[in-house]
Amino acid sequence: MTHPTPSAASSAAALSATSSRRARLKNATRDIHERLDKRIMDFQPFADRERYTAFLQTQYALHRDVQALFVDPALNALLPQLAERSRLALIEQDLHDLGAAPPSDQPAPSFTFAAQHHVPTALGWLYTVEGSNIGAAFLLKAAGRLGLDGRLGARHLAPHADGRAAHWRDFIAQLDDVQLSPEEESHVDAGARAAFAAALTHVERHCKASRQAGR
Repeated sequence: MTHPTPSAASSAAALSATSSRRARLKNATRDIHERLDKRIMDFQPFADRERYTAFLQTQYALHRDVQALFVDPALNALLPQLAERSRLALIEQDLHDLGAAPPSDQPAPSFTFAAQHHVPTALGWLYTVEGSNIGAAFLLKAAGRLGLDGRLGARHLAPHADGRAAHWRDFIAQLDDVQLSPEEESHVDAGARAAFAAALTHVERHCKASRQAGR
């Protein structure tokens, strides 16, 4: 990663780059994000607890993919308290609440604990995974219709004590502080798209079309 020397010009350039990063990432992932949202909603994951359990298994698979990133020391140095943002253990508890276990036939996770992770790519993945928590307010409300909440079955959807929006803003502020070259920025974009693609793959694996309403 690049580390420019402080100056008024470089500070202004950095501000411009980071201010456009969120908009660029949102635009770069818009198409696959919409495909993922439509696929999940078509499945109607909150129609009953069986479907919700299948949705939980997709959540488990995605968060298992990135657990090694959340505990990576180098990434925690860039994004303080990143490890505390991990929701994998909460998803495991939610599955347990519903009498289910994590899926046992999973491929190897996208990131492993022993590897040295490519930071820009990792940042893209983390942007996507953390961003999913913003829409979780709607999902938590839907889970409530199944008798679930932040203490039973939907722990991973519950907001942070500081508030969902504030928690996201803190993450984005940390992400924006990371200075990257144009080439590295392209890897952030690719990482964010790869995370959405992985999520879509997990949905296809665990939320089978035959379980959709009316099938």
